[in-house]
Amino acid sequence: MASAEQQGQINIELTEEIAEGEYANLAMIAHSHSEFVIDFIRLMPGIPKAKVKSRVVITPEHAKRFLAALEENILKYEQSFGAIKQTPEAPSFPLNFGGTIGEA
Repeated sequence: MASAEQQGQINIELTEEIAEGEYANLAMIAHSHSEFVIDFIRLMPGIPKAKVKSRVVITPEHAKRFLAALEENILKYEQSFGAIKQTPEAPSFPLNFGGTIGEA
């Protein structure tokens, strides 16, 4: 009998703490030649200090796969629920992680 790994399946563990998730309404992205760093941030109105709630570090190859998966899921979401409206304003911060910065 073949194991799950031998069949191309991965057994993923999701703890209760992680399953609860973290709310974030801003993402800051930096990269180097070998990795992308994505900080998920909670920015609250009227509070000048924002807090990084989670940092994810991935390879460039995985960043590209993540982008494709996110695009596919946004398309499916909009097919089910309609277009996602975007506000014209985007916050700008004088933060630098030591690399090129993108915002989402």
